[in-house]
Amino acid sequence: MSSLAEYFHTDWEAMTTSDWVGTILTVVIFLLMVVLYVHVLRPKNREKFESKKNIPLDDDETSDIGDNNGGK
Repeated sequence: MSSLAEYFHTDWEAMTTSDWVGTILTVVIFLLMVVLYVHVLRPKNREKFESKKNIPLDDDETSDIGDNNGGK
């Protein structure tokens, strides 16, 4: 067991500013992803997200994107 504790040991005093920023950023992004997953996967929100699932595939005739005339 001591080798496992030694493997996961962290020298907190030796961490630089970049180390702290990276660690804090990683934890914050992880927590935001968990909150987002819980929000999206709640059964209460299913109808709202199911109605929007085809938005990337919908064609929009009024869009200028992809026109060869430079949007004129």
